[in-house]
Amino acid sequence: MKTPKRIRPLVDDGLVDEVLRPLMSGKEADVFVVRCGSKIRCAKVYKEAAKRSFKKAAQYTEGRKVRNSRRARAMEKGSKFGRKQQEETWQNAEVDALYRLASAGVRVPQPYGCFDGVLLMELITDEDGAVAPRLNDVSMSEEQALEDHALVMQYVVRMLCAGLVHGDLSEFNVLVDENGPVIIDLPQAVNAAGNNNARAMLERDVGSMTAYYGLFAPQLLTTRYAQEIWEHYEEGDLHPDIELSGYAEEDLHSADVDAVMLEIKEALREEQERQERMRDAEELD
Repeated sequence: MKTPKRIRPLVDDGLVDEVLRPLMSGKEADVFVVRCGSKIRCAKVYKEAAKRSFKKAAQYTEGRKVRNSRRARAMEKGSKFGRKQQEETWQNAEVDALYRLASAGVRVPQPYGCFDGVLLMELITDEDGAVAPRLNDVSMSEEQALEDHALVMQYVVRMLCAGLVHGDLSEFNVLVDENGPVIIDLPQAVNAAGNNNARAMLERDVGSMTAYYGLFAPQLLTTRYAQEIWEHYEEGDLHPDIELSGYAEEDLHSADVDAVMLEIKEALREEQERQERMRDAEELD
């Protein structure tokens, strides 16, 4: 296929040998399957801020630190240089999160670097070598749902122990290979200690994942993992291998179930729009 303009510099520099095909188009990036020597990888091309549909980005960037004081001042002023730095900070956040979470024992794609708004990373495949499906395309037994949900909760704990909340975790941002769930899409990862929205986002992340796995294991729908995890975090006794029960002492009525369901419906709506855009693109081809 024709090499996208944003990937052309990587081809010229020998980082990418060939663009094989588009993989998906999302709200913040387009992803392509590429060949790098003998390896098949993926290239995530971030969209410019004006073209991104990611909502309320300021909520996600709160608490992110910029070491360079000149950059920080420019970002606050909103100058052209500052906007460019904001874009780089947004993109580099995913690379940083991938390295940090991999070290923390969370299954994420291996990154190979971010070059001018193009992130090269591992292509997650199934046992036959095909691109691994997203969780929303996977059905499972009750036993498998319970097992995978427990694993994802462990990943949420390990993310939090590493100082991060995914912020947009749902069945659309998890791939499934032969070894289980793989967490993807992390440019909006939240600084747990420095962001006032961290708890609400963690509750939404856990609520979305529990709602999906609850389709196959309904007993999960009465659990309260988010509240339990956050209580341990606030008390300072959360650790990567903690055993969770799914229950917490907090008043059950304090959980904002309606808000969680609205977020899930919004994610479903955005995914439907994405699929419609992909169908339209295919018709144009």
